[in-house]
Amino acid sequence: MLEFASTATEREVLEDWLRRARPKEDRVSVLAGDRQGLAAALAGEAGDPQVTPVRVAWLPRERGGARAARVSDLLALRNPRRPREAEQRRILRTEGDRCRVVVGEPAPVSDLRSRFENGGDDGELAEFVSRQGALALERAERSLIGTQYKVPRFVSEELSASRQFRAAVAALARRLGRPAGELGREAAVAIDEMVASQSRTAIDVWGQFGRWLSRAYTVDVDESGFDRLGELNRSYPLVFLPSHRSYLDPLVLRTALHEQGFPPNHVLGGINVGFWPIGPVARRSGYVFIRRSFKDDEVYKLALREYMAYLMRKRFNLEWYIEGGRSRTGKLRPPRYGLLAYLVEAFRQGGVDDVQLVPVSIVYDQLYEVGAMAAEERGAKKAAEGVRWLVGYGRAQGRRLGEVHVRVGEPLSLRETLAEDSTAGARRGNDVEKVAFEVCFRIGRATPITATSLVTLALLGVEDRALTLAEIGGILRPLLDYVDRRELPMTGDVRLRSMEVLQRTLDVLSSSGPVRRFAEGAETVWGIAPDRHLEAAFYRNAAVHFFVNRAITELLLARAADVQAADVLADAWEEALRLRDLLKFDFFFARKREYSEEIRSEMAFFDPGWEDRPTNSDSARAMLSAAPFHLAHRVLRPFLEAYLVVADCLAARGPGEELDKPAFVRDCIGLGRQYQLQRRLHSPESVSKELFDSALRLAANRSLVGTGGPELSERRRAFAEEIRTEVQRVDFVRELALRGLEGAAR
Repeated sequence: MLEFASTATEREVLEDWLRRARPKEDRVSVLAGDRQGLAAALAGEAGDPQVTPVRVAWLPRERGGARAARVSDLLALRNPRRPREAEQRRILRTEGDRCRVVVGEPAPVSDLRSRFENGGDDGELAEFVSRQGALALERAERSLIGTQYKVPRFVSEELSASRQFRAAVAALARRLGRPAGELGREAAVAIDEMVASQSRTAIDVWGQFGRWLSRAYTVDVDESGFDRLGELNRSYPLVFLPSHRSYLDPLVLRTALHEQGFPPNHVLGGINVGFWPIGPVARRSGYVFIRRSFKDDEVYKLALREYMAYLMRKRFNLEWYIEGGRSRTGKLRPPRYGLLAYLVEAFRQGGVDDVQLVPVSIVYDQLYEVGAMAAEERGAKKAAEGVRWLVGYGRAQGRRLGEVHVRVGEPLSLRETLAEDSTAGARRGNDVEKVAFEVCFRIGRATPITATSLVTLALLGVEDRALTLAEIGGILRPLLDYVDRRELPMTGDVRLRSMEVLQRTLDVLSSSGPVRRFAEGAETVWGIAPDRHLEAAFYRNAAVHFFVNRAITELLLARAADVQAADVLADAWEEALRLRDLLKFDFFFARKREYSEEIRSEMAFFDPGWEDRPTNSDSARAMLSAAPFHLAHRVLRPFLEAYLVVADCLAARGPGEELDKPAFVRDCIGLGRQYQLQRRLHSPESVSKELFDSALRLAANRSLVGTGGPELSERRRAFAEEIRTEVQRVDFVRELALRGLEGAAR
């Protein structure tokens, strides 16, 4: 028997249990901490005895049907899962049900010796056996307390002693021309810095804190998606890649996973949120705080890659936010490739058959921090995280803000995806980019449409005009028909055909959100409040990707209405590809073949027989005019207007000027505000740092950002003219929509 006991009381409990459970059995009992005694027992026993680990498990007091530690335990400096000896004796006298003896799966000495010799471990056999016994007890204890408490043990020790780690260190030492021992010690320090030293008490406390901090919301989970993940997780490690809209995202997802029986993920995040008192508890509940920048630190990269590989081999689940930071606009940001590239490298090292990437959408009915993010988009400085910030944030969650919806997208096999890219001839490195974009596309497809996203979509399309309940309902009805026909995912509360539900949604948005309600006239009207357009756009943009193809199709018809040709849609596919390329830095499109089918399907909504006969400009105009709703101005105008501001700023610069990005973005904000005052912009939400950043990446993709000669100036002017033309086509669609609204009002 290999006894794990840290106090005399625990030793007494184990000895008493052994006398009662196995009274006649010959056995040798050794304390796991007695390395010399254990080594002697392993060497001196005849035959091939079994090593059976045992220990005492202390459970928290049952409260409300659950046994979990609380924040009050932490504040009282006590750990109900590891009580002090005096507390242990009290528990035995008064709460005996909290004390359990756990027995790990036994293993023959020969098997343990073989695993030790073949594992490339640098330690001693007794140390290895003790570590294996502790791990066996961890597995056994999970059957008692639940799989939610699966936590890694001895990570630094196992990782630093592994043959794979030592080989990686040696290879890097040769490449850098440094001593392997020195580099190995440096890597070990980096691993100790990042390793999440999980404890079950911290998991309980962090879960309670997370539920308190997110108390403004009811968590709405698609349980069927998590059921499928549970099946996958029996065979493969999972890497959760959620959308990122709020500081609450990791807490909300942790709650959802815990309630569905999943162990806590290892959440990789920036060390900027590791401040006291949050950081220490978060780290012990699974958070891996990594440096914000380490691109030139090869040793730190190696440590992170080896740590990720270790977690995958041990089938622990990972989590990070593929956008890198919170979305300031409500739509998905472009993915960051760094952590995904390390994951791919670690996977290619071997040791695991496959890894399942899990796209996750987290979307809120309303969000407290939207106002601050909107101010940042206009150039305000971001508030630094700290204790004072946390107190204010926590207080703000005291009022109800509706639901937060958690949806799981279709998982992506990393092995199969890399194999497909290899077969298709993707460049090494470009395959990471393709994986990232596919994950983002699946996040978007899983994101449910909320009532607030549809209502803000309707109100933003009329700019500063206020609408009656009937007018808003008139805009939404055909849009809801379209959503139904396309079978798009929706939350359960999207019943906006009911005037009662619609008014309730508007009242919620006007009580604390970006909508203004005016009830002092003959009829109550609602509109976007002054200077709150960016906040309203945040909610609209959560669902805007579902309507991009429809908006593109409207632009195809708007272009066709001005073209004189026998068949004005003959080059519709080429034009659709051009618009896809124009918008690719803001939206995640399907692959070209699927995109082609999607555009054909959208055209069929206008005219089911459009491919069977030529279309002239008059019929194209008639098709567009007769549409029951229009979306181009609601969906694409803010993005195209932001592109136009950037394009005009670029065109005004000399071709030989170096571009300083922060200063250039400030210039864009100034020009955007000028255009807004001149009514040259119809969408106030187009004055946005994040949208300007997308436009800059588009310009860089077209080689318009660097320096050059007169030819560069000409190409910049052509780029601005291209964007201006699309804005004019959006204006045409907007006029049709406003005409339809006026007709409905009469």
